[in-house]
Amino acid sequence: MVRARWAFHLEYVDLVQGQVLQEINQRIPHIYFPVTAVVAQLYALENGESAGSALIGCKGMVGFPVILGGEYTSSRAVVLIAGRAWRMQADFLRQEVLSVKPVLHLMLRFLQAMMTQINQTAVCNRHHSTVQQLCRWLLLVSERLRTCDLSITQEVLANTLGVRRESVTVAAGQLQRAGLIRCRRGRLTILDREGIQLSACECYQVVRQEYARLLPYREAT
Repeated sequence: MVRARWAFHLEYVDLVQGQVLQEINQRIPHIYFPVTAVVAQLYALENGESAGSALIGCKGMVGFPVILGGEYTSSRAVVLIAGRAWRMQADFLRQEVLSVKPVLHLMLRFLQAMMTQINQTAVCNRHHSTVQQLCRWLLLVSERLRTCDLSITQEVLANTLGVRRESVTVAAGQLQRAGLIRCRRGRLTILDREGIQLSACECYQVVRQEYARLLPYREAT
């Protein structure tokens, strides 16, 4: 019943890398459910620098303040990896959350998983090395895309991680020399996923397990 009703309110759209889906302190007009795209939630500083707090892919939605009744967002949502997504009017989802209990329960589980990722990212940025952060990021993005071949530049990586580009270059070079990844112009390929997991900090497993517990993946959906 819910799925049939939603079908009239969903639009399948293409998202391009760098596209801003939601801007800081602006009203949220649409909700996005990424399918083959990955979106980064970024917090920007006055000097123009930014840092990512969460990655949103096929198990998530862009525009989570709407779940809590909010109309505006304090972060910027930027397409990190181009792909496709379902788009919905934010007002429709707002009404669904208020009137349909199964929708509310699902959205609250997503919100809990999202908060875990945001909190763990804050801990990771404070206590772990750039190599560990990069490994965590690679694992989370590849899981959301279900591929080890990523179309991404080191500049975008640096902006998302909130570190200098030179730091990403050094970290990526270290992983490449170890045979864990291969870097080409605008592309990064994971060659040894087990090795990347061993090089990542515990933050990856914390986030992964929470999403698996709260939002178990079902191929049919």
